[in-house]
Amino acid sequence: MTEQPVPLWIGTYPAAGSAPGTGEGVWRVTVDPVSGTFGAPALAAELTSPSFLARHPHAPVLYAVAETPGGALTALRVHDGGTIEPSSTLSSGGDDPCHVAASVRAVWVTNYGDGVASVVAVSDDGTPEAEHRALYAGGGSGPVTDRQEGPHAHQVTVVDDHVLVTDLGADVVRRYPLDPPASDAATSDGEVAARLPAGTGPRHLVVLPGGALVVAGELDARLHVLVPGGDGWEHAGSAPVSPGAAVGEAFPGHVTLSEDGRRVHVGVRGPDVLAVHEVSDDGPHLKHVGDVPLGEGAWPRHHEVVAGSPDGELVVVALQGSAELVTVHLDDDGTGTVLDRAAWATPPACVLVAS
Repeated sequence: MTEQPVPLWIGTYPAAGSAPGTGEGVWRVTVDPVSGTFGAPALAAELTSPSFLARHPHAPVLYAVAETPGGALTALRVHDGGTIEPSSTLSSGGDDPCHVAASVRAVWVTNYGDGVASVVAVSDDGTPEAEHRALYAGGGSGPVTDRQEGPHAHQVTVVDDHVLVTDLGADVVRRYPLDPPASDAATSDGEVAARLPAGTGPRHLVVLPGGALVVAGELDARLHVLVPGGDGWEHAGSAPVSPGAAVGEAFPGHVTLSEDGRRVHVGVRGPDVLAVHEVSDDGPHLKHVGDVPLGEGAWPRHHEVVAGSPDGELVVVALQGSAELVTVHLDDDGTGTVLDRAAWATPPACVLVAS
């Protein structure tokens, strides 16, 4: 039986040296889940700096942030055949939004520039309300003065009836109700669900099957394990993201979990590798098992596991630095091979399975 190609949405940045709104947009492309070969890409919608994308869980709607000062959130209606068209745009609630997550009734955005986390209610058909349900300002700072002068909300993750927001600037993970009341104060810093060592710079996280968190520290080049404790999570240890990863030279980015929950994959900018760690049941603990080289200057911004098989999984990586998409086959033991490369018109920033 022939495996069907997997459709992907690709968010992009402007070309290096170009202003936002000069040709970037949301692209659609397919990938063969066995060979890892890309199909012909097509520009589905020209948008300003759509650096991160999310799908509504049920409605045919795609959400894209515009990563610019005074950022924006655009909802795009997805039609049969894979075409999309913008249906509404509103403010992201802050500056330089870099992540978006959608639930049935709400869409959350993290604004890196000023640290604001915002939430917009959505109707049954996925259409956002005109006004924000709540704006959360964040707060705090860290010891890395050129990156942690204030809060920098980086990722939002839906966990049951709450969301977790990583704050790179304040070395904390904040927790908010998934669907807060409209009366929530705009000045709230949110509840701190976990604290990380000073200078960590928490960027992205994944939730392990048992409820523990693995957090990528962009500023300390480590992976941190947080275990449930008290009213949130407690720091239980950390490990270098890759052997020899040096602070200020290696910058962990996005982190994903294998379908069986036994491995985490981390894009590491600087060394430009996809690092793979095995997750043990005790603790849990992390053990580095391999690095997949992605090419000099690749700068892996984001990646996604798009297919699994008995002998491994297929990962698509967005390489911001070299303006490419690559497919990586990861073997069951954590070693991997690059299968295909596709040059992109403008630097890819986000990979999202379309269905």
